[in-house]
Amino acid sequence: MFTSNPFAELSASISPAVMQAYIIVMVLLVVGGTLYDTIHKKSATYFFSNWRKAQEKGARQVGGGEMVSLAIQTVAVEVLAAGELCTAKRRIAHLLTMYGFIAYVVTTVIMVFGYPTPATPTPAILPTLWCIGALMVCAGGYWFWFALRVDVAAEGHSPFRVVQADIFILSLLASVTLGLIWAFLQAAGSGWTTVFLGLYLIASTVLFASVPWSKFSHMFFKPAAALQKRVEDANGSRSNLPAPADKPESFGSARTEPSHY
Repeated sequence: MFTSNPFAELSASISPAVMQAYIIVMVLLVVGGTLYDTIHKKSATYFFSNWRKAQEKGARQVGGGEMVSLAIQTVAVEVLAAGELCTAKRRIAHLLTMYGFIAYVVTTVIMVFGYPTPATPTPAILPTLWCIGALMVCAGGYWFWFALRVDVAAEGHSPFRVVQADIFILSLLASVTLGLIWAFLQAAGSGWTTVFLGLYLIASTVLFASVPWSKFSHMFFKPAAALQKRVEDANGSRSNLPAPADKPESFGSARTEPSHY
């Protein structure tokens, strides 16, 4: 399982062209869903309106070189290291899920398009990374779901309480979990392989088709919002908030970790 391409084995019953077409459709659903979400919620209009207001109300102009520097800082801190999250646990869970999902998706695409059948031997590293990526998503995702969610950790709700915003994390966890089970059963020659393949496809379709109603597109908006915050801090507008107090920011206490939003 860890060294064999599950999609190449699947090609014995499902044409590689069908698998490749499915992935293309999922990509189109993500693009279309994100655009629909942006238009429907007017996210882009709101963002650019705030950007213009920040430029007008800023105490000084941010130059091109400084803007590039702020963009690099945003990518390095907020995007690659999840620096905006307030606790180490949240940050670790987020990074496990993010990097695991990237590895899972990238290796899936490479194996389906580059090594679609046993006739084109798959480098062992690809299915290994696929499994590791899926396991990372499970580790970070289930940890977040059962222990770190705001409505569980800070508001005391049951971890089994589900709202619309949870579609993304639940469908993601279902997709990678069922994918691992399907790959294991297929490698073992189990009669349950087809059943779990169907469940895997359903969960994956929900994950990518539910973008307008889930937080999937959130991953595209967060970097822009983080950059805007850095620019506003740099030019002095600060979203009309008062200047920082002399006392440094302090969340939680010596006895308890912060549990704010």
